[in-house]
Amino acid sequence: MTLPRTVTVPRSTGSKPNDFAIRNLGACTHESVIADVSKDHGQTPRFVDDQARILFDDRIASVSAVDDPTRLPALELAGPRHKLFFDPSETRIGIVTCGGLCPGLNDVIRGLVMQAYYRYGVRRIYGFRYGYRGFIGEYGDDPLILEPEMVSEIHETGGSILASSRGKQDTVRIVDCLERYAIGMLFTIGGDGTLRGALDIGREVDKRGLRIAIIGIPKTIDNDIQYIDQSFGYETAYGQAVEAIVGAHNEARGTLNGIGLVKVMGRHSGFLACHAALATSHVNFVIIPEMPIGATFVSNFMQALRDRLTRRHHAVILVAEGAGQAYLQSEDSETDASGNIKLEDIGRFLADHIHAYLDDTDMEYSLKYIDPSYILRSVPASPADSVYCWQLAQNAVHAAMAGKTELVVGKWHGRLVHVPIRQAIAGRKQVDPQSDLWLSVLETTGQPAVFE
Repeated sequence: MTLPRTVTVPRSTGSKPNDFAIRNLGACTHESVIADVSKDHGQTPRFVDDQARILFDDRIASVSAVDDPTRLPALELAGPRHKLFFDPSETRIGIVTCGGLCPGLNDVIRGLVMQAYYRYGVRRIYGFRYGYRGFIGEYGDDPLILEPEMVSEIHETGGSILASSRGKQDTVRIVDCLERYAIGMLFTIGGDGTLRGALDIGREVDKRGLRIAIIGIPKTIDNDIQYIDQSFGYETAYGQAVEAIVGAHNEARGTLNGIGLVKVMGRHSGFLACHAALATSHVNFVIIPEMPIGATFVSNFMQALRDRLTRRHHAVILVAEGAGQAYLQSEDSETDASGNIKLEDIGRFLADHIHAYLDDTDMEYSLKYIDPSYILRSVPASPADSVYCWQLAQNAVHAAMAGKTELVVGKWHGRLVHVPIRQAIAGRKQVDPQSDLWLSVLETTGQPAVFE
């Protein structure tokens, strides 16, 4: 089986703010098979028109400020289309998971397979192993043939049955592999780096005149992908963080001037730390990457901690892994396989300074440092996350079958939408110091906004 060629697809030359136009591989000429499947089950399919949109800014003030609301930035609604670009009976699918683990990976894989197999009748689905390196033949990682029986129970376990890896691979060789297996649509499940890789793959596909839909399903427990309300697995992760915080709180209250110090993930964004803190109300200090940390931070923070111990005789500190890195790192800091600078251990840094500070006082204290980071990302998805993963998978298949490409599926204002990959990776979502979220954290903990 060979892939059709010589298709001309317009490509955006840049990423303008709020430019949410979705690329399409061409005209959709095949009748949707979903209508037939739905009819067999006594259902009426709910098709979505390409013109259906969700406003980027849904506030009344933003709408009333313009003469023509239809010209406002808006995101395309996800869902099944009346017409398909691909003939499902002739289509082959590839699935890959990249980067670190995240709750819900297996749920998404299972959802993609079940949706493609049962709703569209696709019979050849490949799972490429160990991330993008799975496309490179010399590693010897032959793809798995994914069928419903194989994936039927994988959502009950954490991790990914396809495993994962970090690091950039040769895009030309990746597309060579897609051609070799006659892949018509590729689903990439991963974070910022994975999506950048997906966009590179799309460019190489265009260069060769191939028609391959590239669909991303954004994965990050840091919840830092733009134009997505919430990433899958995020709720599960901060739910697990809550358990660690409860343990730290119990430890802190179990002794005079007890201190529970918990480090959670969050390289550039502190959403997980913020929501975990709010979910327990046990945390007294939250330190996130968005906070300025300089030369006076240590002395000011230590004084605030000692004041807290003097008043209440226990304290719980929650710190995101990426906090204070500009202060901690040096010019010769190492990088990982993806090119990210390896983080210094902000938790150990704080623990060492707490010991040094309080050891010089006459205050009796006990410090417990808890780092549950890898537990947070490797557990099975919560029921709510499982539902979300299933919805993402369903709508990712709908989008690909309609010939849409270079997009991610996510929720915006609670509705499932298509976001161009170029926009999703154009920046990073971070905690706004003026947002309701951060103000809620400050109110709950009682801490100062900064320690400078």
